[in-house]
Amino acid sequence: MRVVSGIQPTGDLHLGNLLGAILRWVRMQDEAECLYFLADLHALTVDVDPVQLRASVREMAAALIASGIDPKKSIVFAHSAVPAHAELAWILGCTARMGWLNRMTQWKDKAGKNREGSSLGLFAYPVLQAADILLYRATHVPVGDDQKQHIELSRDIAIKFNTDFDVDLFVPPEPYIGGGSAARIMSLRDGNAKMSKSDPSDMSRINLTDNDELITQKIRKAKTDAEPLPDDSTLLDSRPEARNLVGIYAAVTDESVEQVLTRFAGQGFGAFKPALADAVVALVAPLRTRLEEFRRDPAMLDKLLADGAGKAAALAAPTLARTYDAVGLSRSRNA
Repeated sequence: MRVVSGIQPTGDLHLGNLLGAILRWVRMQDEAECLYFLADLHALTVDVDPVQLRASVREMAAALIASGIDPKKSIVFAHSAVPAHAELAWILGCTARMGWLNRMTQWKDKAGKNREGSSLGLFAYPVLQAADILLYRATHVPVGDDQKQHIELSRDIAIKFNTDFDVDLFVPPEPYIGGGSAARIMSLRDGNAKMSKSDPSDMSRINLTDNDELITQKIRKAKTDAEPLPDDSTLLDSRPEARNLVGIYAAVTDESVEQVLTRFAGQGFGAFKPALADAVVALVAPLRTRLEEFRRDPAMLDKLLADGAGKAAALAAPTLARTYDAVGLSRSRNA
């Protein structure tokens, strides 16, 4: 089993990233061969500051490794350091159909009413995602509900390419359900909106770089309601902020929502929020300490990323060579 996943290096990681994806990635390392990349090529689909992008790649790598991604167990690298991604994306772009891409819901959401003014990269980035997966003949990809359509597109491209050129080259990937459950963490200011780096309010999220006092302050000021916590999880369905805070506590302590409610049923948020703050601080504080250590040694980070890129390139080379052969392209032996 080989698993591939990536994350865009756009700003600091927050608690939603950690509980929703990164800690699941950490657990996956003991279940499968894993490749994790910093998707700086995907970051180009929106306006970027080149200096900031380079810095964000290093910062994101530091945050991933500080959170438990082990370069000795997994391959960690920057997307753009392996040119085979972009090479394969062009070839697969000639296999993918316009109709398939037009139906991608994330394209519709991100482009909105400005489709004519959006970049080709924004429209075609699902093909690059497919290349990211198929390049390594990955068998599985960890995805949330909003990414399942991208896995289906990757499967469609793989099957069509194999059929068109009568080869058994690309592996149609499956969604990966290992690594434990992934928590869906919402904004501290709006229980119906995901915790996000793009939210203008810093009080809406807990960054992995926040100090203990700031974490406690953000949780204390998090939006809630006046009702005590119930003993039945279904009673949280109509209370999005309460449901979110209980869900965060459950994810941080690796408990079920039902276990959390058993302990806190009948209590108000005046009692629950301090307990939640203590639990979040206990999780984030050691990660923050390791992150600060990595920041002080950028040369080590660069070496880890370079080593990872070398390993990834070696895995990618045979697939890209076979792709060139399949479509009738010439490729220099030294390429």
